Amino acid sequence: MARSDNETRAKSGNGREGGHGRSWLVMVPIVAFVGLAILFAFSLGSADPTRLPSALIGKPVPNHEFEELDTGSDGPAIKRKFGAEDLATGEVTVVNFWASWCGPCVAEHPMLMELKKRGVRLAGVNYKDPPPGGRRFLGRYGNPFELLGVDPAGRGAIEWGVYGMPETFVVDGEGRIVYKHIGPITAASLTDKVLPAIERAGSE
Repeated sequence: MARSDNETRAKSGNGREGGHGRSWLVMVPIVAFVGLAILFAFSLGSADPTRLPSALIGKPVPNHEFEELDTGSDGPAIKRKFGAEDLATGEVTVVNFWASWCGPCVAEHPMLMELKKRGVRLAGVNYKDPPPGGRRFLGRYGNPFELLGVDPAGRGAIEWGVYGMPETFVVDGEGRIVYKHIGPITAASLTDKVLPAIERAGSE
């Protein structure tokens, strides 16, 4: 009987040890997942979106043609659609992706009007916007664009590597992307980043 009791206790003890071992095995992936989630959240919170790299810097603009946006009375002064060939005419062009539903686009629009006043050539891409929305936006805030197209399905934005609205690219006279600005252009970034990029593109 004593032997039987000892054997029972031994088996019971081995069962508990096995149970603890299995518990730790279950916990390992959970702990790893939580650790990765914390690291990912920290990275997102501390990242500066304006420093996200673009694989297109130094390369020709994507070969995508943006269809026309009917701008009503503003139409005759604007080329109805544009593609890569229209951005390789020997003149520096600023390409801006925008939408009427985008609050930051409204905030940055005066900076685009300022670029127009300075004689900078601008091309606009109206992103995932019903045509009436794009027309009302330009009618209310002004139209700085010499070239104006639409991207209703967002395919062009994907080819250009656009993360969100608004985004702006500086394209040199040979049709190469030389600078990318993520987020709205502010007075400070216009002076410190965009205008210097335009000047560099014109001197290369």
